[in-house]
Amino acid sequence: MITAGDFRNGVTFEMDGNVMQVIEFQHVKPGKGAAFVRTKMKNVITGAVTETSFNPTAKFEQATVERRSMEYSYEDSGLYYFMDPETYDLVPVEGDVLSDGFKFVKENMVCTVMSYKDKVFAVEPPFFVELEVTATDPGFAGNTATNATKPATVETGAEIKVPLFIEPGEKIKIDTRTGEYLSRA
Repeated sequence: MITAGDFRNGVTFEMDGNVMQVIEFQHVKPGKGAAFVRTKMKNVITGAVTETSFNPTAKFEQATVERRSMEYSYEDSGLYYFMDPETYDLVPVEGDVLSDGFKFVKENMVCTVMSYKDKVFAVEPPFFVELEVTATDPGFAGNTATNATKPATVETGAEIKVPLFIEPGEKIKIDTRTGEYLSRA
C-alpha cells in the first residue's frame, strides 16, 4: 500500500481499477484547513492525463509495471509476435496497442514491451532506427535555397520527409518518436 503523502514522480498505483502514474505532485498546506496533495497523473493504459487532489492519508494499492526488452518476430492476422530472449516464448500483441513509431520497426528489432498483470498495454520501439530508403524522387539542382525535403519510402513501408540529396538504396537514421530524418547511417 502507498499513501498519497508518499507520492513521487514516476510512482505507479491502482485507482478505481486503473493503473495511474504520477507525473507531478505538490504537497499543499493552506493557512486554514487540512493539508492535501495536488497530483497530475497519467493513466498508463489509455494515456489520459488528469489532475486530482488527495488527502495525504489516502491509501492506494501500489502497481508494478513490467518493462521487458523483446525482439519483434512477425505479424500474422493483426497480431504482432514478440520473442522473449530468455525463454524464447512468443508473446502475441494486438495491433491497437502499438504506437505510431512502430511503423519504423522491422523484424528482429528489440522493443520494450510494457505489461501490467501479464496484460500488454504498450510497446515502445527503439528511439532511433537505421533503415534503407526504397523509393524517392530524384532531387533537382538549385532547389536548395531553403531546407527543402522530399517524400521517401523506407524498407518498412513508412513514408518520411528526407533532404533532396538522399537517393534510393541509402541507409538513413530516423527518430521513431517524431518520425523525422536525422542523418545518413
